[in-house]
Amino acid sequence: MKGSILVTGGAGFVGSHFARAAAEAGMRVTVLDDLSAGTKPPPGVELVVGDIADQALVAKTIRERGITAYAHFAGKICVGESVEKPAMYFDGNLVKTIALLDVVREHAPEAFLFSSTAAVYGMPDVVPIPEDARKEPINPYGDSKLSVERVLAAYGHAYKLPWAALRYFNAAGAHPDGTLREAHDPETHLIPLVIDAALGRRGPLTVFGEDYETRDGTCVRDYVHVCDLASAHLAAISTLSSGRAVGAVNLGSSTGFTVKEVLDEAARVLGKPIPHSIGARRPGDPATLLASNARAAQVLGWRPQRSELGTVIDDAVRSRR
Repeated sequence: MKGSILVTGGAGFVGSHFARAAAEAGMRVTVLDDLSAGTKPPPGVELVVGDIADQALVAKTIRERGITAYAHFAGKICVGESVEKPAMYFDGNLVKTIALLDVVREHAPEAFLFSSTAAVYGMPDVVPIPEDARKEPINPYGDSKLSVERVLAAYGHAYKLPWAALRYFNAAGAHPDGTLREAHDPETHLIPLVIDAALGRRGPLTVFGEDYETRDGTCVRDYVHVCDLASAHLAAISTLSSGRAVGAVNLGSSTGFTVKEVLDEAARVLGKPIPHSIGARRPGDPATLLASNARAAQVLGWRPQRSELGTVIDDAVRSRR
């Protein structure tokens, strides 16, 4: 795969894995990141430190590096924080993305990929969730992401912007060689929290509710390996660059695991029990979130390769030891 790509947020969890995959696929990769949340991009890519809404900087970067494709990962991701600070989320995820897009569309892009989320669906009434399911986000985070998707559709129609909105379910795992990992501050994702509890780096984990209508009473979630997400983005670039439309696509494993099953599998991989307690349900937690990835297979030719739960946890453990 050839070409020059700008990866916003390429110092973050998913962005850094994609930046590495794109470089290994033969693309010239430039990461644009303000380093406010990520750590550092992977080796072999160029780093520009700055804000995606700095239109002069974005335009200069595009010209100097001959950028033809874009993968937009930069943004805010914490659901709880979005409820407390909605202005931050609509600014960071929507307003700044529009500023970025208004520069990008002036430079004949071949592909624009947007890091979206299953949070656009809210409380689903159909499981597994297809892309055309009802979209009623229940927090500002999901609202901000859905708003960007609507902007992309409008820009695609008006300005012929070739776009894809890739809706992640639960991104998890780490690079198999252990050099890239999940490192949020604060960490809110289940699998790294489980591992750190087992390794004594934090206190016991709280399981929020065990009275859901699921096979063991705990919530069911769809975990997709971060390297599978990276491969899906490469497939989306290839598809858009060939002149075919993509639009919104779910990226999930289509296999759900309960919270207790995650704890049991982590205990098996680590060889020790996971310290935890049972707490009350969290408001707004659906019992089951599970993707239909049929459209990803049809449109992108993509199927997850590393998203079996044991592999996800094993890779995550290796990166955190």
